[in-house]
Amino acid sequence: MTTVGFEKLNKKLPNKSMPPPKATRREWIGLAIIALPCLLYSMDLTVLNLAIPSIVADLHPTSTQLLWIVDIYGFFVAGSLITMGNLGDRFGRRKLLMIGAVVFGLASIFAAFANTPNMLILARACLGIAGATLAPSTLSLIRNMFHDEVERTRAISIWIVSFSLGGAIGPLVGGILLEKFWWGSVFLVSLPVMVLLLLTAPKLLPEYRDENAGQVDHWSALLSLVAILSIIYGLKQSAAYGTSLSATLIVLFGLMVATIFVRRQKILTYPLMDLRLFQNSHFNVALVIYTLSGFILFGLFVHLAQYLQLVLHLTPLIAGLWTLPWMLGFVFGSMAAPNLAQRYSPIKLMTTGLVIGAVGFAILTQLGGAHDLAIIVIGSSIFSLAMAPIFTVATEMIIGSAPPERAGSAAAISETCGELGGALGIAILGSLGIMLYRYLIADAFPEGMSTEVMEHAKLSFNDAVNAMQPLAEPIKSQAITKAGEAFTRAMQCIAAIAAMCSLVMAAMTLKFLKHKK
Repeated sequence: MTTVGFEKLNKKLPNKSMPPPKATRREWIGLAIIALPCLLYSMDLTVLNLAIPSIVADLHPTSTQLLWIVDIYGFFVAGSLITMGNLGDRFGRRKLLMIGAVVFGLASIFAAFANTPNMLILARACLGIAGATLAPSTLSLIRNMFHDEVERTRAISIWIVSFSLGGAIGPLVGGILLEKFWWGSVFLVSLPVMVLLLLTAPKLLPEYRDENAGQVDHWSALLSLVAILSIIYGLKQSAAYGTSLSATLIVLFGLMVATIFVRRQKILTYPLMDLRLFQNSHFNVALVIYTLSGFILFGLFVHLAQYLQLVLHLTPLIAGLWTLPWMLGFVFGSMAAPNLAQRYSPIKLMTTGLVIGAVGFAILTQLGGAHDLAIIVIGSSIFSLAMAPIFTVATEMIIGSAPPERAGSAAAISETCGELGGALGIAILGSLGIMLYRYLIADAFPEGMSTEVMEHAKLSFNDAVNAMQPLAEPIKSQAITKAGEAFTRAMQCIAAIAAMCSLVMAAMTLKFLKHKK
């Protein structure tokens, strides 16, 4: 995600005594074509947040199925990124990008018209695999298109902002579409962009392949994917139904597969993941901070989106509009990161951002009163603006800590951990929110409710709202109010956890990066 990450590819540039060629209009138009699918790629991580109530009402997924619908896209993206990067090296970045666009479009149609929860889960998994082709391909193509350092830096900044903007506007786009169309429309928005990419890429984007790239190890690709999905599935089962022998065995199986994957990387000539990078302490700390930052942000976003609709009773469109403050905060923070990095050291910039971010998270613990919208706007604006530069700085440190000959591997690990952090945040914090809700709602129902309705209401707040609709007043209003109070208290706990994680990361930065200039 930075120019440092391209040092490995810098060997064939013209002699430094000769000025590098300037980009033409063709390259800048090509950059715009590249930025659009990148925006859609990250948008798919959050676009479903506001569609969750509609999907629940239409497809009737279980709480576990619902979590899979939301986060399996991110898991498959994270599990496939390194593999797709290797495929791009071998077969060509532009070719892989175009193949990914075709698969992404077909999977979007499949998702839009899915009529069962399992069909939608499968479609989202296919979207994740196709989406994983976009990041490594586009980043490598930018390096081939922009040879001037200043222009390349500007192009990479636009590339980063497209990812930030995509994740931020996901709820807004979802809200606008859901106001007029059914929930499947949130997937069809990608089709025109993918068609445009297929029509223009052959003329505007150069082809590049590494003739000396090693063979892709298919067993490593399979092992990494199985390990990630097994561990997350076991954790989700434990969160949804309590700790059980089966869930524990699934997690242990995932850890065993992950161990096999790591051992295999040590003996391969061309490993999917270069483990020698983890011998650098600065690399490790920056990677942890990068991953945890995505973890808490995405985990909190999914709760905020539901809070706006289910607790504050906003329409999807209005709820989407109220996401604009944190969307703009994250975009402005990302755009300001390069200038801030020139003025302040990494340790100062990261520590300050994490502490201020913790303040924003702490403000959200005050939800549950008459000024909830103001609290959401102020809190989300603070933590989005403060934490956005951290992703850029952490990426710089991850890639800069690696030797030049391993910069490409470092960049792949950084992107994978970022995606995995966001997906884990949605899964783990989402599951934790459900667990807290169930604990808080257990004895809070008013008298006169049937056992069947109470059992449905305990599954999740979404299920509670749907199950209570047939009830007579005033029991209906009382029950929904109690469920809303339980969800609000769970939301407060999630915000407090986010604040504590942010402060822990700030302390980690001070302790382990104190010698970093």
